[in-house]
Amino acid sequence: MGTPVGPNRPTVDIDSEAWWAAIQDRRLMVNRCGSCERNSLYVRPFCPHCWSEDVNLVPASGRSRLYTWSVIRQNAAPFDADLPYIVAMVDLEEGPRLMTVVTDCPVEQLCAGMQLELAFREDTDGFVVPVFRPLA
Repeated sequence: MGTPVGPNRPTVDIDSEAWWAAIQDRRLMVNRCGSCERNSLYVRPFCPHCWSEDVNLVPASGRSRLYTWSVIRQNAAPFDADLPYIVAMVDLEEGPRLMTVVTDCPVEQLCAGMQLELAFREDTDGFVVPVFRPLA
């Protein structure tokens, strides 16, 4: 079990440590299975498709499509967030689906299938988080 590092940070455990280290270097990674050759997230020591332990982190392109979203207008979470914000599920070009935040886009312009690109948000404490914005 991991230890939360601050109110805005996710819990980083031994399985996700390398993934979050790559994110801090502004690189998005996915798990790649050497047995079935499928990609997955979230990082774990086995493939969720074939159960092989032959998995490694590989770079992702940073391109995705918007699958679904929710506009958060009121938040009781224990951290300060600019309201409203858009929580979304995006389908990475490499296959896995990732929960994230969409930035730099008016709510009215959101549509399923919208092409997005990776961006990074740096929190006030310097922690880097992957977010997505409309493809330029």
